[in-house]
Amino acid sequence: MTDKASSHSSAWLTRGGLRPTRQRALLADLLVGDGQNRHVTAESLFAAAQDSGQSVSLATVYNTLRAFCDAGLMQEITVDGSKSYFDTNTHDHPHFFWEDTGELTDAPADQLKISSLPKIPEGAELSKVDVVIRLRRS
Repeated sequence: MTDKASSHSSAWLTRGGLRPTRQRALLADLLVGDGQNRHVTAESLFAAAQDSGQSVSLATVYNTLRAFCDAGLMQEITVDGSKSYFDTNTHDHPHFFWEDTGELTDAPADQLKISSLPKIPEGAELSKVDVVIRLRRS
């Protein structure tokens, strides 16, 4: 872990109001240490931690990702109602889901135009619109 990565990760945790525990700092470094956004699953982040020689349990990864989401540092994108991806880019934007590889990537937000939505039922308010465009390579 470089000082620059550690500094970036520490600032990210501070922005979310989270205490930088050892596990949070480790996972934050893997997620945002280089300043790039990531789409990860709990399993892929767990594997990255293992590959870096760090000892962290899969349960800790799940709990930490949940804490990052609750703090507004990440957003969860669910595909097929069962597979969760966690995105460090919290701005509203669409995603491509590549069915053949299971990869989730950002889609160009400036190319998405939603002209109307169905009428919201009485007693409800719009929280968010998630757009996941499913693709497979030809």
